[in-house]
Amino acid sequence: MATIKTSIGRRSFLKSTALAGGGLIIGFNWLTSCQSKTEKEILAMPKEWFEINSYLKIGDNGLATIYTPNPEFGQNVRTSMPMLIAEELDMDWKNVIVEQAPFHQTKYGFQFTGGSQGIRSRWEPLRMAGATAKHMLKKAAANAWEVPLEEITTENGILKHNTSGKSAGYGEMASAASTIEIPEEVELKNIKDFNIIGKSKKNVDVENIVTGKPIFGSDYQKDGMLIAMIAHPPAFGMTLESVDSSIAKAMPGIKDVLTIKTYKDDFSKGYFDENAFPEIVAIIGNSTWEVMQAKKELRVVWKPIAAKTKTINRFGRNITKNTPAGLESTDSHNTRIREFASKSANVVRKDGNPENAFNKASKILERSYTAPYLAHNSMETLNAFADVGENHAKILAPLQIPSLIIPALASSLGIPEENIEMEIPRMGGGFGRKAYAHYVVEAALISQKIKSPVKLIYSREDDMTQGIYRPTYQVTYKAALDENNNLTALHVKAGGIPESPLFANRFPAGAIDNYLAEEWSIDSNISTGAFRAPRSNFMACAEQSFLDEVAELAGKDPINFRLELLQRAKNTPVGENNDYDPERYAGVLKLVREKSNWNLNQENVNRGISAYFCHNSYAAQVMDMVIKNGKPKVLKVYCAIDCGIVVNPDAAKNMAEGAIVDGIGNALYGKLTFSNGEPQKSNFNNYRMIRHSEAPESIEVHFVENDINPTGLGEPPFPPTFGALANALYKTTGKRHYNQPFSEDV
Repeated sequence: MATIKTSIGRRSFLKSTALAGGGLIIGFNWLTSCQSKTEKEILAMPKEWFEINSYLKIGDNGLATIYTPNPEFGQNVRTSMPMLIAEELDMDWKNVIVEQAPFHQTKYGFQFTGGSQGIRSRWEPLRMAGATAKHMLKKAAANAWEVPLEEITTENGILKHNTSGKSAGYGEMASAASTIEIPEEVELKNIKDFNIIGKSKKNVDVENIVTGKPIFGSDYQKDGMLIAMIAHPPAFGMTLESVDSSIAKAMPGIKDVLTIKTYKDDFSKGYFDENAFPEIVAIIGNSTWEVMQAKKELRVVWKPIAAKTKTINRFGRNITKNTPAGLESTDSHNTRIREFASKSANVVRKDGNPENAFNKASKILERSYTAPYLAHNSMETLNAFADVGENHAKILAPLQIPSLIIPALASSLGIPEENIEMEIPRMGGGFGRKAYAHYVVEAALISQKIKSPVKLIYSREDDMTQGIYRPTYQVTYKAALDENNNLTALHVKAGGIPESPLFANRFPAGAIDNYLAEEWSIDSNISTGAFRAPRSNFMACAEQSFLDEVAELAGKDPINFRLELLQRAKNTPVGENNDYDPERYAGVLKLVREKSNWNLNQENVNRGISAYFCHNSYAAQVMDMVIKNGKPKVLKVYCAIDCGIVVNPDAAKNMAEGAIVDGIGNALYGKLTFSNGEPQKSNFNNYRMIRHSEAPESIEVHFVENDINPTGLGEPPFPPTFGALANALYKTTGKRHYNQPFSEDV
């Protein structure tokens, strides 16, 4: 049992007057309860709720409402985070009701979903919240029974004093507990004593999702609410010159047509204030259909943008971003990429003497890999509700990082930050796209101008053609082998538009005596940003494909080859900045080798292996591929993951399965090209996504069991899928694939 001081998180536990009387229980609904229908009928609603701390309330009948602080977009934090509180609270899970916490940084901290950091960042604070509440309940019982606090025990929501034989439910002590002083320190459970963490719990939203209940941002409705859509330039590199809206304004149901400039000229942008089209035309009306028809009748003149340089605050560090003028195309991009890739670049790491090693090499292998822009394609397109008054704004929008849009909203609206109220709905997908919240500012400004509550809706075409995209990348690897087929040198040179994908200190850096890493980048006016496992989703494929080819050249089994390198990195690491744990890395390789029965030869089945480290966790995959109806088909995927303690195993397995299917689809089909600044694909009729029939017939997910605190899961299973697919394709077709999407060359 660990004793943890609560002083750091003490502000989070301050009792909130705003919660008095249950006024901020958002959308309370029995359907969000964790209880089964039968139990719902048995248990009555509490007559009174008592606030124990910001994260939970306990009713007079012992039911507990636990608030989940982080936004949910499918990673299951609405179930997993309350499990952490319930575990330390010793609550019976069937008596827990889960609610989404409102946006409130003081009480709930940084409410951020992304980077596979949700559970990792909340692991200790949420357990502390539960442990603190349990302490206060025990203290209340000790006071009431006039017995020592140390003699009070808890189990499944019951307080007990064995010596006197007294017992009480949490509900009986909740009122008194709510008046107890917050303790200075609390004790957290030992891992071996967990009863809830590590056991699968049903997603608390599953019933609402499968029955189509309105729980997403785009479902939100309010009396008097108008619908808005926007018209944006047809191409990157253009901006608004003029608009004739006379026809559109006269159409049925249309209230107004406005021009909107989303950011003030003197506003200092943060990293996630990216917006390729800061001046747009907004059409406002009574219904989505009427607004869509009016949008077609706008007569808008667009003009070229001017080149500019701006400074962006990237989490306290100012960075300079150049936005060139001109209409860019994929052909011109490819020309510039080849130009930059052929020149010397910025050296970011150098170990040993690579030049000498290559001069002495017995064999040299050099290969280049590319990947195109990708669109996020969340199932729920961008949307935002805004109700802006004279000096107050209410916002409800699917956002991964609600706090980061507050400065932009306050600046654009001219309203103090503290007067901006925000609710956090469930998101229908994000993958990084909903970390960039320009659409929220657009909705707020429309509401302010029209003086009415407004819901802004992006069509699928708007969503796909207005960015923000996964950048396009290129990397070249060169390896040197000596006469004994030992890897003696590796040179990696990577770049992209507008950023380099390189991680200079990741494996195999640290495992090779002579190592050189270089990078380059090309400015662009096409807006890019985070895409599930940013940069890793490309580098894993290139690196793991190349290592496979090097292993083959060396005449070694591909798993053994990787394990040899990892053993070197563990025993005699090269350099001091290697950012991975070779033992955990090797652990997932060994686990997937065992679970897949790697050396088993199956008739007509070909296998590819891949492993990668990102977002603090490790994942390895073996992919089985066959030829079916004349085409390669992924038959089965074995996946091993080391992400530390797994909170909700079934949900974790689901997340890994989703990442694998998503990875296969993007590797085979994902691609967005441009011509004269215009995206060449705008909807699912021409942007190829994976089909149900193309998903693997089976996916096995295995977790390394250890006592390491959770290290992240949403992204780590995604990147190695690309590499495993590339290597399985080679085994199946006899042809190496270097350029994504692979379907164009199969």
